[in-house]
Amino acid sequence: MSKETSVSSEPVRDARKLGVGKMLVLGIQHMFAMFGATILVPIITGLSVQVTLICAGLGTLFFHLCTKFKVPAFLGSSFAFLGGFTAVQMLDTGIYANMTDAEKLPYACGGIVIAGLLYLIMAAVVKLVGIQRVMRFLPPVVTGPIIILIGLILAPSAVTNAAENWWLAALSVVVIIVCNMWGKGMIKIIPILLGVLIPYVVAVCCSMVDFSAVQQAGLVGLPPFQLAKFDLSSILIMAPIAIASMMEHIGDISAISATCGVNYIQDPGLHRSLVGDGLATSLAAMFGGPANTTYGENTGVLVLSRVYDPRVVRIAAYGAIILSFSPAFAEVIHSIPTAIIGGVSFVLYGMISAVGVRNVVENKVDFTNTRNLLIAAIILVSGLGFNGIGGLTFHIGGYSLTLTGLAIAAILGILLNAILPGKDYHFGQDLQGDTSVSFQSNVKE
Repeated sequence: MSKETSVSSEPVRDARKLGVGKMLVLGIQHMFAMFGATILVPIITGLSVQVTLICAGLGTLFFHLCTKFKVPAFLGSSFAFLGGFTAVQMLDTGIYANMTDAEKLPYACGGIVIAGLLYLIMAAVVKLVGIQRVMRFLPPVVTGPIIILIGLILAPSAVTNAAENWWLAALSVVVIIVCNMWGKGMIKIIPILLGVLIPYVVAVCCSMVDFSAVQQAGLVGLPPFQLAKFDLSSILIMAPIAIASMMEHIGDISAISATCGVNYIQDPGLHRSLVGDGLATSLAAMFGGPANTTYGENTGVLVLSRVYDPRVVRIAAYGAIILSFSPAFAEVIHSIPTAIIGGVSFVLYGMISAVGVRNVVENKVDFTNTRNLLIAAIILVSGLGFNGIGGLTFHIGGYSLTLTGLAIAAILGILLNAILPGKDYHFGQDLQGDTSVSFQSNVKE
């Protein structure tokens, strides 16, 4: 069997055997996968794209350090805090009375700093009580539907973006499918990158790309860092959102584990991944960046490329750091038509949900068991339903606390699994089964 054939049919866990050139291209693919969503957060909130990129890159490297360089995750901008930014911008009393939206941003970032530190408390709980006791609350009947939800909740944004230009989005999807199904060698493992570049070239040829902002931007420039500011009102708005983002973190680590066939919750440990994500979030917000989170888009790239080496993801992080010093490049990324991002998202978001389905199937979750059926049903309906109405908002002492649909689904799933009788899975009794909790793999090493 040739080297190229083996690369296309077997997962690659050490990308060094592919050579430096191919590793660089794979890293660029991960970088392109995260760009669309990562820069969308600063565009929506008013934060700096350059600061966002450098925070994503440094945050990813810090996360890899905390997780012993084992987990192939990329940390990009979190969408969970968008509602919090809006709530802070609506504050009009006290110190906020005469502030512009831009002047309120540092206070929103201050709240995110505290939210990131709450991850450390969760990490300490995991470390103190043990992974076995924690994972008793996260069997496949809970984690599987949560992974499915991650993809499904993201799906509307893919459709919305694709609707900007359906034929351009369709071209992106077709390129990805053709490269992944019939491509040979390197073509087969960089379908996402080609799914961006080929439609982008077509869009340029059709005069669909506006380069005016690129021409006006400087080639090199320092990211405009801005220190966070702290006020109790903004902290009470932003910090509780950590409940939702931590639930998303657990689901994302489960999805990455299921994709790679490695139990990352066990080794290097959920406590380490929580520390890495939380501190990366706090550090980013301290200097004017958005909250970080493990990115589902890059999990989709792992599914398609079958290259699971964290070194490749770190290449993407280095690239994001380097490019954060170029205002012109930030504008080039802005110039990618929204429809192309939508087309790529069609595939990536669907792949995430498919991993969740595979997780349920491979772990043989028994849906003839009414208990399991009820848990999965409530997770799916609450996740999609509450997400459709913007989550669930509580008013406490004049302040609002909003839980996203995914957070509500995760909380309900965990609670139902804990209180309903008839559990048919027990973590710690079956080593092979434990390794398969969200992480089943049938690949040959």
